[in-house]
Amino acid sequence: MIRFFAAPIAAIALLTATAGGALAEEFDSRDIMGGGPNFFRGGSSPIPRTTVMYNGSYAPGTVVVNTSERRLYLVLQNGQALRYGIGVGRDGFRWGGVHRITAKKEWPDWTPPSQMLARRHDLPRHMKGGIENPLGARAMYLGSTLYRIHGSNEPETIGQAVSSGCFRMTNDDVTDLYSRVSVGTTVVVLNN
Repeated sequence: MIRFFAAPIAAIALLTATAGGALAEEFDSRDIMGGGPNFFRGGSSPIPRTTVMYNGSYAPGTVVVNTSERRLYLVLQNGQALRYGIGVGRDGFRWGGVHRITAKKEWPDWTPPSQMLARRHDLPRHMKGGIENPLGARAMYLGSTLYRIHGSNEPETIGQAVSSGCFRMTNDDVTDLYSRVSVGTTVVVLNN
Protein backbone atom coordinates (compact mmCIF):
# COMPACT_ATOMS: atom_id res chain seq x y z
CA MET A 1 0.00 0.00 0.00
CA ILE A 2 2.84 2.39 0.81
CA ARG A 3 4.43 1.78 -2.62
CA PHE A 4 1.05 2.57 -4.24
CA PHE A 5 1.11 6.12 -2.81
CA ALA A 6 4.87 6.65 -2.94
CA ALA A 7 5.15 6.98 -6.75
CA PRO A 8 2.46 9.66 -7.15
CA ILE A 9 3.81 11.62 -4.19
CA ALA A 10 7.33 11.49 -5.61
CA ALA A 11 6.03 12.63 -9.02
CA ILE A 12 4.22 15.57 -7.46
CA ALA A 13 7.32 16.53 -5.49
CA LEU A 14 9.46 16.35 -8.63
CA LEU A 15 6.99 18.44 -10.64
CA THR A 16 6.82 21.02 -7.87
CA ALA A 17 10.60 21.24 -7.69
CA THR A 18 11.08 21.51 -11.45
CA ALA A 19 8.32 24.07 -11.81
CA GLY A 20 10.44 26.29 -9.58
CA GLY A 21 9.21 28.73 -7.06
CA ALA A 22 6.92 30.36 -9.62
CA LEU A 23 3.92 28.32 -8.58
CA ALA A 24 4.61 28.91 -4.92
CA GLU A 25 4.98 32.63 -5.53
CA GLU A 26 1.76 32.80 -7.55
CA PHE A 27 -0.44 30.93 -5.10
CA ASP A 28 -1.68 32.23 -1.80
CA SER A 29 -4.54 30.31 -0.20
CA ARG A 30 -6.15 33.59 0.81
CA ASP A 31 -6.78 34.28 -2.90
CA ILE A 32 -9.44 31.58 -2.91
CA MET A 33 -11.54 33.34 -0.29
CA GLY A 34 -10.37 36.88 -1.06
CA GLY A 35 -7.91 39.20 0.57
CA GLY A 36 -4.61 37.67 -0.55
CA PRO A 37 -1.97 39.58 -2.50
CA ASN A 38 -3.28 38.27 -5.86
CA PHE A 39 -6.94 38.91 -5.07
CA PHE A 40 -7.34 41.70 -7.61
CA ARG A 41 -4.93 40.28 -10.21
CA GLY A 42 -7.55 38.29 -12.14
CA GLY A 43 -9.61 41.44 -12.46
CA SER A 44 -7.05 43.74 -13.96
CA SER A 45 -8.48 46.47 -16.11
CA PRO A 46 -8.14 46.40 -19.89
CA ILE A 47 -7.64 50.18 -19.45
CA PRO A 48 -4.75 50.81 -17.04
CA ARG A 49 -5.03 53.51 -14.39
CA THR A 50 -2.62 56.34 -15.19
CA THR A 51 -1.75 59.93 -14.30
CA VAL A 52 -2.44 62.31 -17.19
CA MET A 53 -2.39 66.03 -17.92
CA TYR A 54 -5.90 67.42 -17.42
CA ASN A 55 -7.10 70.75 -18.81
CA GLY A 56 -10.35 71.24 -16.95
CA SER A 57 -11.74 73.94 -14.74
CA TYR A 58 -12.56 71.58 -11.88
CA ALA A 59 -11.02 71.88 -8.43
CA PRO A 60 -8.57 69.22 -7.25
CA GLY A 61 -10.46 66.38 -5.61
CA THR A 62 -13.37 66.54 -8.09
CA VAL A 63 -14.38 63.33 -9.83
CA VAL A 64 -15.23 63.82 -13.51
CA VAL A 65 -16.96 61.00 -15.40
CA ASN A 66 -16.78 61.26 -19.19
CA THR A 67 -19.31 58.75 -20.53
CA SER A 68 -18.29 59.14 -24.18
CA GLU A 69 -14.63 58.43 -23.36
CA ARG A 70 -15.62 55.75 -20.85
CA ARG A 71 -13.13 57.22 -18.42
CA LEU A 72 -13.29 58.61 -14.89
CA TYR A 73 -10.88 61.35 -13.81
CA LEU A 74 -9.89 62.29 -10.28
CA VAL A 75 -8.61 65.84 -10.63
CA LEU A 76 -5.22 66.40 -8.96
CA GLN A 77 -3.03 69.46 -8.39
CA ASN A 78 -0.90 71.06 -11.12
CA GLY A 79 -3.16 70.32 -14.10
CA GLN A 80 -3.08 66.55 -13.65
CA ALA A 81 -5.63 63.83 -13.02
CA LEU A 82 -5.74 60.13 -12.31
CA ARG A 83 -7.55 58.47 -15.22
CA TYR A 84 -9.42 55.20 -14.76
CA GLY A 85 -11.22 53.01 -17.27
CA ILE A 86 -14.92 52.54 -16.52
CA GLY A 87 -17.98 50.77 -17.83
CA VAL A 88 -20.93 53.09 -18.47
CA GLY A 89 -24.66 52.87 -19.08
CA ARG A 90 -25.80 51.25 -22.30
CA ASP A 91 -27.90 53.21 -24.81
CA GLY A 92 -30.87 54.74 -23.06
CA PHE A 93 -29.21 54.54 -19.64
CA ARG A 94 -26.49 57.19 -19.88
CA TRP A 95 -27.07 60.40 -17.97
CA GLY A 96 -25.30 63.58 -16.91
CA GLY A 97 -25.29 66.04 -14.05
CA VAL A 98 -23.50 67.12 -10.90
CA HIS A 99 -23.88 65.20 -7.64
CA ARG A 100 -21.92 64.51 -4.50
CA ILE A 101 -20.82 61.24 -2.99
CA THR A 102 -23.35 60.74 -0.21
CA ALA A 103 -22.18 57.35 1.10
CA LYS A 104 -19.28 54.93 0.75
CA LYS A 105 -19.49 51.19 1.45
CA GLU A 106 -17.01 48.33 1.44
CA TRP A 107 -18.30 45.05 0.00
CA PRO A 108 -21.82 46.52 -0.24
CA ASP A 109 -25.02 44.53 -0.34
CA TRP A 110 -27.05 44.92 -3.53
CA THR A 111 -30.79 45.36 -3.78
CA PRO A 112 -31.75 45.90 -7.43
CA PRO A 113 -34.14 48.85 -7.82
CA SER A 114 -37.73 48.12 -8.87
CA GLN A 115 -37.05 49.59 -12.33
CA MET A 116 -34.30 47.02 -12.90
CA LEU A 117 -36.38 44.17 -11.51
CA ALA A 118 -39.18 45.09 -13.94
CA ARG A 119 -36.74 44.63 -16.83
CA ARG A 120 -34.89 41.62 -15.43
CA HIS A 121 -37.13 39.14 -13.63
CA ASP A 122 -34.19 36.75 -13.15
CA LEU A 123 -32.32 39.03 -10.73
CA PRO A 124 -32.20 38.29 -7.01
CA ARG A 125 -34.24 40.58 -4.78
CA HIS A 126 -31.23 41.08 -2.49
CA MET A 127 -27.62 39.95 -2.50
CA LYS A 128 -25.13 40.12 0.37
CA GLY A 129 -21.81 41.81 -0.31
CA GLY A 130 -18.93 39.66 -1.47
CA ILE A 131 -16.90 38.61 -4.46
CA GLU A 132 -19.96 37.36 -6.41
CA ASN A 133 -21.89 40.58 -5.80
CA PRO A 134 -22.14 42.79 -8.93
CA LEU A 135 -21.21 45.91 -6.91
CA GLY A 136 -17.77 44.49 -6.24
CA ALA A 137 -15.36 45.57 -3.52
CA ARG A 138 -16.49 49.18 -3.01
CA ALA A 139 -19.37 51.49 -3.87
CA MET A 140 -19.75 55.26 -3.76
CA TYR A 141 -23.38 56.42 -3.86
CA LEU A 142 -24.25 59.48 -5.93
CA GLY A 143 -26.69 61.92 -4.34
CA SER A 144 -30.33 60.97 -4.41
CA THR A 145 -29.89 58.99 -7.66
CA LEU A 146 -30.11 55.23 -8.00
CA TYR A 147 -26.56 55.28 -9.37
CA ARG A 148 -23.17 54.42 -7.95
CA ILE A 149 -19.54 54.27 -8.86
CA HIS A 150 -18.78 50.69 -7.93
CA GLY A 151 -16.51 47.73 -8.45
CA SER A 152 -17.33 44.83 -10.70
CA ASN A 153 -16.94 41.08 -10.78
CA GLU A 154 -16.87 41.41 -14.59
CA PRO A 155 -13.63 43.29 -15.38
CA GLU A 156 -14.08 42.52 -19.08
CA THR A 157 -16.94 45.07 -19.17
CA ILE A 158 -14.61 48.00 -18.39
CA GLY A 159 -14.54 50.31 -21.41
CA GLN A 160 -17.96 49.15 -22.56
CA ALA A 161 -21.52 50.49 -22.34
CA VAL A 162 -23.37 47.70 -20.55
CA SER A 163 -24.73 48.96 -17.22
CA SER A 164 -28.12 50.35 -16.21
CA GLY A 165 -26.56 53.75 -15.47
CA CYS A 166 -23.94 53.00 -12.82
CA PHE A 167 -20.22 53.42 -13.44
CA ARG A 168 -18.26 50.19 -13.14
CA MET A 169 -14.58 49.91 -12.30
CA THR A 170 -12.32 46.97 -11.59
CA ASN A 171 -12.15 46.09 -7.90
CA ASP A 172 -8.53 47.26 -7.84
CA ASP A 173 -9.38 50.65 -9.37
CA VAL A 174 -12.51 51.25 -7.30
CA THR A 175 -10.57 50.44 -4.13
CA ASP A 176 -7.91 52.96 -5.15
CA LEU A 177 -10.48 55.69 -5.91
CA TYR A 178 -12.41 54.88 -2.70
CA SER A 179 -9.27 55.53 -0.65
CA ARG A 180 -8.78 58.95 -2.30
CA VAL A 181 -12.28 60.47 -2.05
CA SER A 182 -14.64 61.20 0.80
CA VAL A 183 -18.34 61.68 1.39
CA GLY A 184 -19.16 65.11 0.00
CA THR A 185 -16.81 64.84 -3.00
CA THR A 186 -18.28 66.48 -6.12
CA VAL A 187 -18.93 64.14 -9.05
CA VAL A 188 -19.47 65.71 -12.47
CA VAL A 189 -20.99 63.34 -15.06
CA LEU A 190 -20.46 64.52 -18.64
CA ASN A 191 -22.77 62.84 -21.14
CA ASN A 192 -21.91 64.19 -24.56
